[in-house]
Amino acid sequence: MKYTIGIDLGGTNIAAGVVREDFQIIAKAKRKTISGPGREIAAEMAAACREAAEMAAIPMERISSIGVGSPGMINPETGLIDFSPNLHFHQVPLKAFLEEELGRTVYIENDANAAAIGEYVTQYAGRIHSMILITLGTGIGGGFILNGKLFSGFNYTGTEIGHMVIHEQGEPCSCGRNGCFEAYASASALKRLTRRAMAEHPESQLWALTGGDPEKVSGRTAFMGMRAGDPCSTAVVHTYMDSLACGITNIINIFAPEVLCIGGGVSNEGDGLIAMLEERVRREEFARFTQKRTRITNAQLKNGAGIIGAAMLEHFCP
Repeated sequence: MKYTIGIDLGGTNIAAGVVREDFQIIAKAKRKTISGPGREIAAEMAAACREAAEMAAIPMERISSIGVGSPGMINPETGLIDFSPNLHFHQVPLKAFLEEELGRTVYIENDANAAAIGEYVTQYAGRIHSMILITLGTGIGGGFILNGKLFSGFNYTGTEIGHMVIHEQGEPCSCGRNGCFEAYASASALKRLTRRAMAEHPESQLWALTGGDPEKVSGRTAFMGMRAGDPCSTAVVHTYMDSLACGITNIINIFAPEVLCIGGGVSNEGDGLIAMLEERVRREEFARFTQKRTRITNAQLKNGAGIIGAAMLEHFCP
Protein backbone atom coordinates (compact mmCIF):
# COMPACT_ATOMS: atom_id res chain seq x y z
CA MET A 1 0.00 0.00 0.00
CA LYS A 2 1.31 3.43 -0.96
CA TYR A 3 1.05 6.41 1.39
CA THR A 4 1.48 10.11 0.78
CA ILE A 5 0.96 13.19 2.93
CA GLY A 6 -1.09 16.20 1.88
CA ILE A 7 -0.76 19.55 3.62
CA ASP A 8 -3.45 22.22 3.46
CA LEU A 9 -1.65 25.43 4.43
CA GLY A 10 -4.03 28.19 5.46
CA GLY A 11 -3.67 31.61 6.95
CA THR A 12 -5.00 30.31 10.29
CA ASN A 13 -4.29 26.57 10.38
CA ILE A 14 -1.98 23.92 8.94
CA ALA A 15 -3.71 20.58 8.31
CA ALA A 16 -1.62 17.55 7.35
CA GLY A 17 -3.11 14.18 6.47
CA VAL A 18 -1.75 10.74 5.61
CA VAL A 19 -3.55 9.57 2.46
CA ARG A 20 -3.72 5.99 1.19
CA GLU A 21 -3.57 5.20 -2.51
CA ASP A 22 -7.37 4.73 -2.45
CA PHE A 23 -7.67 8.44 -1.49
CA GLN A 24 -8.68 7.79 2.13
CA ILE A 25 -7.30 10.11 4.82
CA ILE A 26 -6.25 7.70 7.58
CA ALA A 27 -4.85 10.25 10.04
CA LYS A 28 -4.79 14.02 10.33
CA ALA A 29 -2.91 16.55 12.44
CA LYS A 30 -3.42 20.29 12.85
CA ARG A 31 -1.16 23.14 13.88
CA LYS A 32 -1.72 26.88 14.09
CA THR A 33 -0.13 28.85 11.26
CA ILE A 34 2.39 31.01 13.05
CA SER A 35 3.15 34.53 11.94
CA GLY A 36 6.75 34.19 10.90
CA PRO A 37 9.24 33.60 8.10
CA GLY A 38 9.01 30.68 5.71
CA ARG A 39 11.52 28.49 7.55
CA GLU A 40 9.54 28.67 10.78
CA ILE A 41 6.26 27.84 9.05
CA ALA A 42 7.98 24.95 7.23
CA ALA A 43 9.12 23.62 10.62
CA GLU A 44 5.51 23.68 11.86
CA MET A 45 4.35 21.93 8.70
CA ALA A 46 7.00 19.25 9.17
CA ALA A 47 5.90 18.73 12.77
CA ALA A 48 2.29 18.29 11.61
CA CYS A 49 3.45 15.71 9.03
CA ARG A 50 5.35 13.71 11.64
CA GLU A 51 2.40 13.84 14.01
CA ALA A 52 -0.02 12.62 11.32
CA ALA A 53 2.34 9.80 10.34
CA GLU A 54 2.69 8.76 13.99
CA MET A 55 -1.10 8.76 14.42
CA ALA A 56 -1.39 6.55 11.32
CA ALA A 57 1.39 4.25 12.59
CA ILE A 58 3.19 4.74 9.26
CA PRO A 59 6.95 5.47 9.47
CA MET A 60 7.99 8.58 7.57
CA GLU A 61 10.29 6.33 5.51
CA ARG A 62 7.15 4.78 3.96
CA ILE A 63 5.76 8.15 2.86
CA SER A 64 6.48 8.34 -0.87
CA SER A 65 5.94 12.07 -1.31
CA ILE A 66 4.51 15.14 0.34
CA GLY A 67 2.30 17.75 -1.31
CA VAL A 68 1.37 21.24 -0.18
CA GLY A 69 -1.61 23.37 -1.18
CA SER A 70 -0.91 27.00 -0.28
CA PRO A 71 -2.70 30.28 -0.90
CA GLY A 72 -1.00 32.63 -3.28
CA MET A 73 0.88 32.66 -6.57
CA ILE A 74 2.82 29.40 -6.67
CA ASN A 75 5.45 28.22 -9.16
CA PRO A 76 5.42 24.41 -8.84
CA GLU A 77 8.55 24.09 -11.02
CA THR A 78 10.75 26.20 -8.76
CA GLY A 79 8.85 25.53 -5.54
CA LEU A 80 8.64 29.25 -4.89
CA ILE A 81 5.66 31.05 -3.43
CA ASP A 82 6.02 34.15 -5.57
CA PHE A 83 3.45 36.07 -3.55
CA SER A 84 0.93 35.21 -0.85
CA PRO A 85 -0.68 38.20 0.90
CA ASN A 86 -2.40 35.95 3.47
CA LEU A 87 0.95 34.51 4.57
CA HIS A 88 3.00 37.66 3.91
CA PHE A 89 5.24 35.63 1.59
CA HIS A 90 7.23 37.03 -1.32
CA GLN A 91 9.61 34.75 -3.23
CA VAL A 92 9.68 32.15 -0.42
CA PRO A 93 11.25 28.76 -1.35
CA LEU A 94 8.81 26.75 0.76
CA LYS A 95 9.41 23.49 -1.15
CA ALA A 96 13.14 23.61 -0.39
CA PHE A 97 12.56 24.49 3.27
CA LEU A 98 10.17 21.56 3.75
CA GLU A 99 12.42 19.11 1.90
CA GLU A 100 15.27 20.11 4.25
CA GLU A 101 13.02 19.47 7.24
CA LEU A 102 11.65 16.09 6.13
CA GLY A 103 14.17 14.61 3.69
CA ARG A 104 11.33 13.74 1.29
CA THR A 105 10.31 14.99 -2.13
CA VAL A 106 7.80 17.83 -1.79
CA TYR A 107 5.37 19.17 -4.41
CA ILE A 108 3.63 22.51 -4.04
CA GLU A 109 0.61 24.07 -5.71
CA ASN A 110 -2.02 26.76 -5.19
CA ASP A 111 -4.59 25.64 -2.61
CA ALA A 112 -7.63 25.99 -4.89
CA ASN A 113 -5.82 23.99 -7.58
CA ALA A 114 -5.02 21.30 -5.03
CA ALA A 115 -8.66 21.17 -3.91
CA ALA A 116 -9.77 20.83 -7.55
CA ILE A 117 -7.40 17.90 -7.99
CA GLY A 118 -8.80 16.24 -4.87
CA GLU A 119 -12.38 16.63 -6.04
CA TYR A 120 -11.52 15.41 -9.54
CA VAL A 121 -9.54 12.27 -8.64
CA THR A 122 -12.10 11.07 -6.11
CA GLN A 123 -15.32 11.92 -7.95
CA TYR A 124 -14.75 12.27 -11.69
CA ALA A 125 -11.45 10.84 -12.95
CA GLY A 126 -11.94 8.76 -16.10
CA ARG A 127 -15.58 9.83 -16.46
CA ILE A 128 -15.36 13.48 -17.55
CA HIS A 129 -12.80 15.62 -19.36
CA SER A 130 -13.31 19.01 -17.72
CA MET A 131 -14.19 20.24 -14.25
CA ILE A 132 -13.94 23.57 -12.46
CA LEU A 133 -13.97 23.90 -8.69
CA ILE A 134 -14.87 27.27 -7.16
CA THR A 135 -14.17 27.86 -3.48
CA LEU A 136 -16.30 30.47 -1.71
CA GLY A 137 -14.43 31.39 1.45
CA THR A 138 -12.55 34.43 2.70
CA GLY A 139 -11.79 34.98 -0.97
CA ILE A 140 -12.75 33.11 -4.13
CA GLY A 141 -10.42 30.50 -5.57
CA GLY A 142 -10.70 28.34 -8.64
CA GLY A 143 -9.12 25.24 -10.12
CA PHE A 144 -9.61 23.92 -13.67
CA ILE A 145 -9.03 20.31 -14.70
CA LEU A 146 -8.90 19.88 -18.49
CA ASN A 147 -8.39 16.47 -20.14
CA GLY A 148 -7.30 15.03 -16.81
CA LYS A 149 -4.64 17.68 -16.23
CA LEU A 150 -4.50 20.83 -14.17
CA PHE A 151 -4.72 24.01 -16.26
CA SER A 152 -3.02 26.96 -14.60
CA GLY A 153 -1.65 29.07 -17.43
CA PHE A 154 1.89 29.41 -18.77
CA ASN A 155 3.06 31.25 -15.63
CA TYR A 156 0.96 29.25 -13.13
CA THR A 157 -1.29 32.19 -12.23
CA GLY A 158 -4.32 31.19 -14.32
CA THR A 159 -7.88 30.56 -13.09
CA GLU A 160 -7.70 33.38 -10.53
CA ILE A 161 -11.41 33.70 -11.14
CA GLY A 162 -12.00 35.71 -7.98
CA HIS A 163 -10.32 38.65 -9.68
CA MET A 164 -12.59 38.80 -12.70
CA VAL A 165 -14.45 42.12 -12.60
CA ILE A 166 -18.25 41.84 -12.49
CA HIS A 167 -19.02 45.45 -11.45
CA GLU A 168 -16.87 48.09 -13.11
CA GLN A 169 -15.66 50.68 -10.57
CA GLY A 170 -17.34 48.65 -7.84
CA GLU A 171 -16.24 47.52 -4.39
CA PRO A 172 -12.48 47.58 -3.75
CA CYS A 173 -10.74 44.21 -3.79
CA SER A 174 -7.60 43.07 -1.94
CA CYS A 175 -5.89 42.57 -5.30
CA GLY A 176 -5.97 46.31 -5.98
CA ARG A 177 -8.77 46.31 -8.55
CA ASN A 178 -12.37 47.37 -8.07
CA GLY A 179 -15.50 45.34 -8.69
CA CYS A 180 -13.94 41.86 -8.56
CA PHE A 181 -16.07 38.71 -8.30
CA GLU A 182 -14.39 38.06 -4.93
CA ALA A 183 -15.49 41.46 -3.62
CA TYR A 184 -19.14 40.51 -4.25
CA ALA A 185 -19.48 36.74 -3.94
CA SER A 186 -16.98 35.51 -1.34
CA ALA A 187 -18.07 34.65 2.20
CA SER A 188 -16.38 37.88 3.29
CA ALA A 189 -18.52 39.84 0.83
CA LEU A 190 -21.67 38.12 2.08
CA LYS A 191 -20.82 39.05 5.67
CA ARG A 192 -20.20 42.65 4.62
CA LEU A 193 -23.59 42.77 2.88
CA THR A 194 -25.27 41.34 5.96
CA ARG A 195 -23.69 43.90 8.30
CA ARG A 196 -24.69 46.75 6.01
CA ALA A 197 -28.27 45.50 5.98
CA MET A 198 -28.27 45.33 9.78
CA ALA A 199 -27.10 48.92 10.01
CA GLU A 200 -29.84 50.06 7.63
CA HIS A 201 -32.62 47.90 9.14
CA PRO A 202 -32.67 47.87 12.94
CA GLU A 203 -35.97 45.97 12.78
CA SER A 204 -34.40 43.01 10.97
CA GLN A 205 -34.27 39.56 12.56
CA LEU A 206 -30.57 39.61 11.73
CA TRP A 207 -30.00 41.40 15.04
CA ALA A 208 -31.61 38.59 17.01
CA LEU A 209 -29.70 35.96 15.05
CA THR A 210 -26.40 37.57 16.01
CA GLY A 211 -27.28 38.46 19.58
CA GLY A 212 -27.15 42.12 18.64
CA ASP A 213 -23.46 41.87 17.68
CA PRO A 214 -22.61 42.49 13.99
CA GLU A 215 -19.20 40.88 14.59
CA LYS A 216 -20.98 37.55 15.03
CA VAL A 217 -22.28 37.62 11.46
CA SER A 218 -21.26 34.50 9.51
CA GLY A 219 -21.70 33.40 5.93
CA ARG A 220 -24.87 31.57 6.98
CA THR A 221 -26.59 34.36 8.96
CA ALA A 222 -28.52 35.87 6.05
CA PHE A 223 -29.63 32.42 4.85
CA MET A 224 -30.90 31.62 8.35
CA GLY A 225 -32.84 34.88 8.41
CA MET A 226 -34.32 34.17 5.00
CA ARG A 227 -35.54 30.76 6.16
CA ALA A 228 -37.12 32.48 9.17
CA GLY A 229 -39.07 34.76 6.82
CA ASP A 230 -37.11 37.97 7.41
CA PRO A 231 -37.51 40.31 4.36
CA CYS A 232 -34.19 42.05 5.03
CA SER A 233 -32.30 38.74 5.11
CA THR A 234 -34.07 37.59 1.96
CA ALA A 235 -32.99 40.77 0.14
CA VAL A 236 -29.36 40.19 1.22
CA VAL A 237 -29.42 36.60 -0.05
CA HIS A 238 -30.92 37.58 -3.40
CA THR A 239 -28.36 40.36 -3.89
CA TYR A 240 -25.57 37.94 -3.07
CA MET A 241 -26.94 35.19 -5.32
CA ASP A 242 -27.25 37.61 -8.24
CA SER A 243 -23.53 38.44 -7.96
CA LEU A 244 -22.55 34.79 -7.51
CA ALA A 245 -24.60 33.76 -10.55
CA CYS A 246 -23.12 36.58 -12.64
CA GLY A 247 -19.57 35.38 -12.04
CA ILE A 248 -20.39 31.71 -12.48
CA THR A 249 -22.30 32.37 -15.71
CA ASN A 250 -19.23 34.18 -17.05
CA ILE A 251 -17.03 31.19 -16.15
CA ILE A 252 -19.41 28.74 -17.81
CA ASN A 253 -19.65 30.90 -20.92
CA ILE A 254 -15.85 31.03 -21.23
CA PHE A 255 -14.85 27.45 -20.33
CA ALA A 256 -18.04 25.35 -20.73
CA PRO A 257 -16.83 22.67 -18.28
CA GLU A 258 -18.76 19.44 -17.97
CA VAL A 259 -19.01 19.95 -14.20
CA LEU A 260 -18.73 23.07 -12.04
CA CYS A 261 -18.37 22.34 -8.32
CA ILE A 262 -19.02 24.81 -5.54
CA GLY A 263 -16.85 24.45 -2.43
CA GLY A 264 -15.88 26.57 0.54
CA GLY A 265 -17.91 27.64 3.56
CA VAL A 266 -20.87 29.11 1.66
CA SER A 267 -21.41 25.74 -0.06
CA ASN A 268 -22.63 24.37 3.28
CA GLU A 269 -26.01 25.82 2.30
CA GLY A 270 -26.25 22.69 0.15
CA ASP A 271 -28.98 21.97 -2.37
CA GLY A 272 -30.83 25.21 -1.63
CA LEU A 273 -27.82 27.23 -2.74
CA ILE A 274 -27.48 25.18 -5.93
CA ALA A 275 -31.18 25.58 -6.73
CA MET A 276 -31.04 29.38 -6.39
CA LEU A 277 -27.84 29.48 -8.42
CA GLU A 278 -29.16 27.27 -11.23
CA GLU A 279 -32.35 29.32 -11.54
CA ARG A 280 -30.23 32.37 -12.36
CA VAL A 281 -27.47 30.74 -14.42
CA ARG A 282 -29.84 28.76 -16.65
CA ARG A 283 -31.60 32.01 -17.52
CA GLU A 284 -28.39 33.81 -18.45
CA GLU A 285 -25.88 31.28 -19.82
CA PHE A 286 -25.05 31.41 -23.51
CA ALA A 287 -25.68 27.66 -23.92
CA ARG A 288 -29.26 27.89 -22.63
CA PHE A 289 -30.67 26.60 -25.92
CA THR A 290 -28.41 23.54 -26.16
CA GLN A 291 -29.05 20.05 -24.80
CA LYS A 292 -25.61 19.77 -23.20
CA ARG A 293 -25.34 22.05 -20.18
CA THR A 294 -22.69 22.37 -17.49
CA ARG A 295 -23.69 20.42 -14.39
CA ILE A 296 -23.57 22.67 -11.29
CA THR A 297 -23.10 20.80 -8.04
CA ASN A 298 -21.74 21.05 -4.52
CA ALA A 299 -18.23 19.76 -3.96
CA GLN A 300 -18.29 16.42 -2.15
CA LEU A 301 -15.03 16.35 -0.20
CA LYS A 302 -15.59 19.50 1.86
CA ASN A 303 -12.50 20.12 4.04
CA GLY A 304 -10.78 16.95 2.80
CA ALA A 305 -10.33 18.20 -0.77
CA GLY A 306 -7.21 20.25 -0.07
CA ILE A 307 -5.42 17.45 1.78
CA ILE A 308 -6.29 14.73 -0.76
CA GLY A 309 -5.45 16.97 -3.71
CA ALA A 310 -2.12 17.99 -2.16
CA ALA A 311 -1.30 14.33 -1.56
CA MET A 312 -1.87 13.64 -5.27
CA LEU A 313 0.36 16.47 -6.53
CA GLU A 314 3.18 14.15 -7.63
CA HIS A 315 0.88 13.11 -10.49
CA PHE A 316 -0.06 16.67 -11.51
CA CYS A 317 2.94 18.91 -10.85
CA PRO A 318 5.65 19.42 -13.50
